[in-house]
Amino acid sequence: MPLIFLNGSAMRGGPLNHLLDGAPFAGEVKTAPRYRFFSVGDRFPGLEPAADGGDSIAGELFDVPLDVLRSRLLPAEPPELELAAIELEDGRSVLSMVLRRPPTSYPELIDITVIGSWQKYRRRS
Repeated sequence: MPLIFLNGSAMRGGPLNHLLDGAPFAGEVKTAPRYRFFSVGDRFPGLEPAADGGDSIAGELFDVPLDVLRSRLLPAEPPELELAAIELEDGRSVLSMVLRRPPTSYPELIDITVIGSWQKYRRRS
């Protein structure tokens, strides 16, 4: 089963966690320090690889069966996101949802990279 990095509503305790269908939690992690992080219209977070100015972003890993990924998790994702491989701070590559390119076409992006966590950002707003 592939590991997927989650940083929004499907994390433990989140309203979309049920979509994981009981997939095993594999730990709290951070990305490599090469990503930008955005609030997309204050509806959901968006991760974006950065050529410069990136940082480590907090999230959770889950060991998700491919059929759960295909039939439950991916259909619930907003159209602004797409599945990609990202790098964790320990060097591993895992799946994650990232902003569909070009992200600058989304008018409601708020850069929250310095906050580094969707939960922290939501508590502040």
